[in-house]
Amino acid sequence: MTRTMVAAIDQGTTSTRCLIVGADGAVLGAHQLEHAQHYPRPGWVEHDALEIWERTQQVVEGALKAANARGAEIAAIGITNQRETTLVWDRRTGKPYHPAIVWQDTRTGALCRELMADAGQDRFRARTGLPIATYFSGPKLRWLLDNVEGLREDAEAGHALFGNIDTWLIWNLTGGVEGGSHVTDPTNASRTLLMDLGRRAWDDELLAAHRIPAGMMPSIRPSSDPGFYGQTRADGVFGHRIPVCADLGDQQAALFGQACFADGDAKNTYGTGCFLLLNTGTKIVASAHGLLTTVAYQIGDDAARYALEGSVAISGALIQWLRDNLGLIATAGEVEQLAASVEDNGGMYLVPAFSGLYAPHWRADARGVMVGLTRFIDKRHIARAALEATAYQSLEVLEAMRKDSGCRLSALRVDGGMVVNELLMQFQADMLSVPVIRPEIAETTSMGAAFAAGLAVGVWESESALSSMWREAKRWEPSMDSELRERLFAGWEKAVSRTLDWI
Repeated sequence: MTRTMVAAIDQGTTSTRCLIVGADGAVLGAHQLEHAQHYPRPGWVEHDALEIWERTQQVVEGALKAANARGAEIAAIGITNQRETTLVWDRRTGKPYHPAIVWQDTRTGALCRELMADAGQDRFRARTGLPIATYFSGPKLRWLLDNVEGLREDAEAGHALFGNIDTWLIWNLTGGVEGGSHVTDPTNASRTLLMDLGRRAWDDELLAAHRIPAGMMPSIRPSSDPGFYGQTRADGVFGHRIPVCADLGDQQAALFGQACFADGDAKNTYGTGCFLLLNTGTKIVASAHGLLTTVAYQIGDDAARYALEGSVAISGALIQWLRDNLGLIATAGEVEQLAASVEDNGGMYLVPAFSGLYAPHWRADARGVMVGLTRFIDKRHIARAALEATAYQSLEVLEAMRKDSGCRLSALRVDGGMVVNELLMQFQADMLSVPVIRPEIAETTSMGAAFAAGLAVGVWESESALSSMWREAKRWEPSMDSELRERLFAGWEKAVSRTLDWI
């Protein structure tokens, strides 16, 4: 009997994963591989796009094998990706002009200050929903055009293609130099500083302000597209022609995979960074408190859904820093045991402003600090402060969301690699004063891409069908005294103030 399955390719900041998902929502097979992180200068972060494409093919093969599946059984393919990571390649050869510039990279600081000179950080916010910041793709693309020899000439001649990693993967999956589709979706396009949020189209004035030729830009298609972006090649990694028909930035995919379809639903993803999204429905809610207004998703010809987002640059990456840079732990999993061996943080705070501060501060001049140090502090307190930093940053974002939307959450759905950390999840519930809920399938980013792809081809008929497959695995209830909560958070705010004006 032929099985019906959907494949999701989840290309993240540190690794690439493929999931094979059955029509009942069960994960039938998965495979994941890491790729190298390159730091050529302080503040610079790069990826090898050819390595990412190679890893993508490898994880597809591994997931199909794990599911004992053939390409002919795959009904559709969905893509989800690290957002804002910027790449330009030659349509004639398929070779990148330069390593991909990762979303964490801060090399565009001077360019962003130039863009802000006349009208400030919110110069483009009314049109894009975003402040000017090193985070977004537009300034990165401008840097490439200004600094890579011959690129601007090739771009103006129509040879150079721009894309975030979703566009790169779709182009390669659907043929590459032999007619690959050069497309993106509104969730990714809304992270560039180049798209008009209401029209969901590239804006000529924004392109001109960044000095970017319009011919480089991919077409913007729905996040779940019954018309398909294209099909895989029969001689490609799937060995069959399969529709590629869903594309979502990773955080929007997690919102979709968490079945946050109603106005006011919210999720927080704890990965390399930390990203809290609130579904605002078809309404574009402008932020006055440092949040981003972004596209949540668009299904076919339906009206687009929007979201408020708080983006935190460093959360899981801070645990990696403890492991790789300081050597305090041998594996990331050890941090919980180390942190739990002390009752509290000993009065110290660790603010990981390694790439400046993102939401709600948006201060590129900030750098990381450890404060409140005494001879009493040891590596256990540092480990605990590192975990607590993620919860404090999430609380800052949630408070900004309450002010912007007027919505008070009744619960927060969580996902990502850090949600297995019981100490962090309990501390998060305590600081937010709402229950924190983990689903049965924690990798909701991949599931969101799978759901959107299956929806496009009729594997699932509606959002309500998807909601019925979401199940709660565990819930943490807040238990901290309000006076202690306020005192701890006041200490965090004081610590944050010490990071500012460093650069």
